[in-house]
Amino acid sequence: MISTEEAPAGRNSEIAVSLVAADGRFFCKGVKADDPQSFMHRNEAAVNPFLPEGMAPRLLWQIEEEGWLLLGFEHVSGQHANFSPDSPHLPMVADAVRVISTTDAPPTSSAKREMAKQWATALDRELSMELPVAAHAWSRENAATIAEWARRAPAYMDGATLIHSDLNPFNFLISDTARVVDWAWWRSGAPWIDAAQVAVRLIAAGHRPLEAEAWATQLDGFRTADPDGITAYTASLVRLWERKFAATDATEGARRWFEYRVSNR
Repeated sequence: MISTEEAPAGRNSEIAVSLVAADGRFFCKGVKADDPQSFMHRNEAAVNPFLPEGMAPRLLWQIEEEGWLLLGFEHVSGQHANFSPDSPHLPMVADAVRVISTTDAPPTSSAKREMAKQWATALDRELSMELPVAAHAWSRENAATIAEWARRAPAYMDGATLIHSDLNPFNFLISDTARVVDWAWWRSGAPWIDAAQVAVRLIAAGHRPLEAEAWATQLDGFRTADPDGITAYTASLVRLWERKFAATDATEGARRWFEYRVSNR
């Protein structure tokens, strides 16, 4: 006998349920196998065996039948991370990012998994277009400076480290430790990238840029990174996100961080 408990479906899953069976609880997510977004579930299934022990729920099975692609994971309880200033979750988040940033990416011959190349392609396309209508007034006034820095970002992003690339609060499950979920966008790249991703989200959650950088500096990859690489990356986020995620807290966090960095050079 199996019963199900509805779970909020993510942006990329048509099915998201907890399964309660005689031998325990499991989490199942899935999409139609021919869905254009099904590649994200395949990406997550491919990387899961290479993730550090205890970092993420283990993939227990992958089924593709009757037009559906379903992934079954061990069930992990927890709450989404709180990124606000003085949150008790931040040390656990740092521990998780530290483990990720010291883990080698799985071996792959696919250039699609190399973050520097993917980022360069996205920026080439973005920088060939006019600024989006929704761009912040400061971004318009400083468009040339943002573009100059942004086009430099891929040169600093190459590396063989495992990158989650989407470390927002909803992709952490916090209990006695922090687990990281939704690995659909994993990449290989420089070890500072995920720490910088979290720093942007900290600013979005109310931290000042100086405070977010202080948090990130406890991580070796970020602390030893070329400062110009961090600045270039923040500029690239501004250009890419003001088109894709206009007027969101994360985009404003990236803009505020870049403004802080260029004004304090």
